[in-house]
Amino acid sequence: MKPLTTFARFWYDFIVGDDCRLAAGTVVAITLVAVAANHGANVWWVLVLLVSALLAVSVNVAARAKPGRRS
Repeated sequence: MKPLTTFARFWYDFIVGDDCRLAAGTVVAITLVAVAANHGANVWWVLVLLVSALLAVSVNVAARAKPGRRS
């Protein structure tokens, strides 16, 4: 069971990392684009914009954080 726990912890740390809001926002963005695509919309480019915006917000929050404090 330990290898499975180690594997799960690795993927959690890899996907979520330092900012769980970024990971959750990406999941929401992928879900929205997938739902739109299932309804026939060609909106793949929206995913690029949404994830880029999430990254910009995350970098901005990290840049404004005081040294030694994690957001």
